[in-house]
Amino acid sequence: MPMAAASSLSSVQTRSDVYLQDECWECIFKFLINHDTDYTHRRYVHLKPLSLVSKQFLSVTNRLRSSLTVYNPACQFFHRFSNIASLDLSYYVGGDMDDLLIQVSRFPLRITSLNISNQLRIPAKGLRAFSENITTLTSLVCSNIATLIYSHMVFVAECFPLLEELDFSKAKNFKFDKTASFPAEALSLALPKLRKVNLSRNSYISNEILFHLCKNCKLLKEVTVIKCNSITISDIASDLHERPTLSSLTYSANYSDRLTSSFIDTLLSLKGLTSLDLFILRISDEMLSSIAMVGLPLTRLGLRNCSGCSYTGIFSLLSECSSIQHLNLERAYFLNNQHVAELSLFLGDLISINLRHCDKLTESALFALVRNCPSLIEINMEYTSIGKESVRNSNSSMDCIVNSQLKSLYLAHCEELGDETIIRFASIFSNLQLLDLNSCELISDEGIDQVLRKVYNIRHLKLAHSSRVELFVGMNFELPNLEVLNLSYTTVQDETLYAISKRCRGLLQLDLQDCRYVTQKGVKDVLENCTQLREINLWNCYDVHGDVCSMLLSSLSLRKIIAPSHFRFTRGIMKLFSHHGCHVKMQPLIYFFD
Repeated sequence: MPMAAASSLSSVQTRSDVYLQDECWECIFKFLINHDTDYTHRRYVHLKPLSLVSKQFLSVTNRLRSSLTVYNPACQFFHRFSNIASLDLSYYVGGDMDDLLIQVSRFPLRITSLNISNQLRIPAKGLRAFSENITTLTSLVCSNIATLIYSHMVFVAECFPLLEELDFSKAKNFKFDKTASFPAEALSLALPKLRKVNLSRNSYISNEILFHLCKNCKLLKEVTVIKCNSITISDIASDLHERPTLSSLTYSANYSDRLTSSFIDTLLSLKGLTSLDLFILRISDEMLSSIAMVGLPLTRLGLRNCSGCSYTGIFSLLSECSSIQHLNLERAYFLNNQHVAELSLFLGDLISINLRHCDKLTESALFALVRNCPSLIEINMEYTSIGKESVRNSNSSMDCIVNSQLKSLYLAHCEELGDETIIRFASIFSNLQLLDLNSCELISDEGIDQVLRKVYNIRHLKLAHSSRVELFVGMNFELPNLEVLNLSYTTVQDETLYAISKRCRGLLQLDLQDCRYVTQKGVKDVLENCTQLREINLWNCYDVHGDVCSMLLSSLSLRKIIAPSHFRFTRGIMKLFSHHGCHVKMQPLIYFFD
């Protein structure tokens, strides 16, 4: 739709007798974009071809952009995006964060969300200038700061007193500033509107901070505390007692901690709790039954890697909590097909479920979920026994399923999953947009070919650790909607990449990590034919040689690159990429998504 629409609009724009004001074009563009069912994910894809038609269209599409991610230290373009509400600086490298924030503050922007993660320190000077000129900020993410000092946390709060969401997670080191005289409650007193806080993975952060946040922030609704070694389960019980109106709790204790009666009692007193996500805890059937008895209005329940309970406790809880929309029972090893079939009868509102590592489950459990949960759009059954049943034995269960709305299906590491079963899945789940078949070695090229013919609208395909990737060579149809393709740790070769570049021209992200047979020729074909490609991972592609820098720079769309491991870029080359608007990683630390 986008390229065709842009071409059509271009012909209209060039006629001298036709002129529409910017406001009219803005309404037209919004109409075109909003007709896509996955508007948020596809926003960039729609705006880019439209912006290439004319300067007027470029100006209009710039105003439609509400979020912006910055990589380039030499950015001088904030005046173009007058309506951005969300600014992500977490990938900003090669420049001074203070200077960048000062630069941003000079423009009349109404930014409500700011991400300054992955810094060595809190950029105090820049944040001060930012706060003096942009007073609309309500959400701030300061994750993965190398050294987080309590006085800097208080400084941030004083700069932005309207903050409703605050993330100080994953600090490498935390310490109180001995030269400052801030009391432990100073942070909480500076944030009267705080609704959501994340202090996860801070090994040395004091519980005093969380206690006062719960005590003094009257509007606080969501607390996330994962792997904070200095905050015990007894501390959490005391903290939550101070905030009985809490609606969301995500918590994991130290491995040595056990649930206490005070924690359970406090949890049961949270009458408005709608989201409970517990991680690596030893719980009990009695606790789950108690939650069921008090009737907490849960819509999200997570018991990831929790031990100590059985099917009896899970049944007791879910049979009473009929409004669950998101359920995570990862590593509930006791679950079998009959259990899931029974539980599914209580889960009519279910939207997503995670059953990873529930190794007794087969396709019968999957079919029961889809049959009884009409709103279900995401299922994760990685590391299960999917495929163990024969298609003949499961046909009766599958025949009852009509027009499934399932959009995402994760089946990685299902070692018994073969062609017959996955082809049957594709026939039933024809609306799939994400399919994860990583490490499913029994599925052949022919099997995947048949799957892709049936799920024509697939957008995200994972085939990592698979030897079945040559199917693209013989494929005689296109996948115009495929945007993300993961072929890492496969034997993919240049011939396959050429076929992919011809069949999947709409690719936005391609992962080729540890593809040892790929050369610069195959990469060049992809860059030339996939003109919207935003991200590419070439880590450990040892046969990619030559003038790779020029080849990568020839792509006008690339924004994120994980370079081959044997490459050593100079500062000049890195700066050239940065000016090109491209963020280069020298190792595959994370996956990036806009």
